[in-house]
Parts: sequence; structure tokens; C-alpha cells
Amino acid sequence: MLKISLNAVSKRFQKNWVFKKINADIITGAHCALSGTNGSGKSTLLRIIAGMQTPTSGEVILDENGQLIPQEKFFTCLSYTAPGMDLINDFTLIEFFKFHFSFKKILDDWDIASVIEECGLTPVSDRKLSEFSSGMKQRVKLAQAIFSDTPILLLDEPCTNLDNAGYEQYSKWINNFCQNRLVIIASNDAKETGSCINFIALNDYQ
Repeated sequence: MLKISLNAVSKRFQKNWVFKKINADIITGAHCALSGTNGSGKSTLLRIIAGMQTPTSGEVILDENGQLIPQEKFFTCLSYTAPGMDLINDFTLIEFFKFHFSFKKILDDWDIASVIEECGLTPVSDRKLSEFSSGMKQRVKLAQAIFSDTPILLLDEPCTNLDNAGYEQYSKWINNFCQNRLVIIASNDAKETGSCINFIALNDYQ
């Protein structure tokens, strides 16, 4: 079992505190939502957990069955997606997934062709990502995270640019592939956080 512990995690930009002294434990199977008003630090906290930013004070600890994992190794355990995450637009869809799954193991019993089919994107698999709509790109971003064989998933506003069918597909993937993983979702949208049983309200830490 994995556990992420937030120990008095605080973040300040210049003189302005985004949040102060967040304490929480998040464990495998108990999905957690980060909620709060715009500017409350949901995306910032998610990036701190991922090791992409450093807190001003406090620490993030990753524990696997009592063994601490060094922060520089966090990336080996997690997959991450966010609306601002760039795709490699000069790659075709097949090229992108081949590149991604060359350094992130794909889930057992899946291959690139089946992931593309699951996304509903087989007819455009040879087209460059630069030609994709924002909704298609978001499906690709979600797929590269969810279908990576990592025990931790960090999802920032995962249904951005998705239509109703995209929401349904996201919910299906969460239910089918994420029940036994440590999942943290930064969102105020109940449709995105429906699997969550724990909530960290960032406005409580202003």
C-alpha cells in the first residue's frame, strides 16, 4: 500500500501565501479531491505532490509499505495530466503513444492499438496531434496517464474540453482501471470527483 503524507505543506509566491500548513494522509484506493476557489492553489498543490514544484515549507512524504521513497524517485510511481500539459504536436497519435509508453509501462493486457481504440481515435491514429481538437487532445492526455502502469494518478481538471460522452468515458476509466490506485483529482466538478471519498478544501488553508 502507498501513502502520501502532506506535513504542514505551505506555498508562497513572493509575499502572498497560496495555502498554509496542509496536513493530510492519502492512501491507495481512497481517492482524494482537491477543491477550492480559483487561485486557492489546487493545481499548485498537485504539482508539489508530483515533485514538479517545491513547497515554501513543509514536506511531502511517499511511503510504500513502511519504506520511504526519495522525492527524486516519485516520478517513477506516478502519472500526471493537466489542461496546460503540452503534447508533442508534430507526433502522430501512434508516435506519441509509442514515445510515452517507451518510458512508462502500459497496463497489463493492453497495447497501443487497443488504447487508441478505447479512446475512439483509431480512424485518426496516423494524424498529427496538431490536427486534433481540444477534446481529442484531452482524451489523449487522460489515456497516457490512466493506461500507464503506475500506482499513483494525479489528475488536474481531467474533463476539461470533454463533451458528455467524454465525461462518461472518463468515469468508466476511473471505475475500471483506478480503484486500486492512489488517485488525487484537483477539481470542483462533482462529475470529475465522483470516485473521491476524501476531500482537501484549499480555502480552509488560506
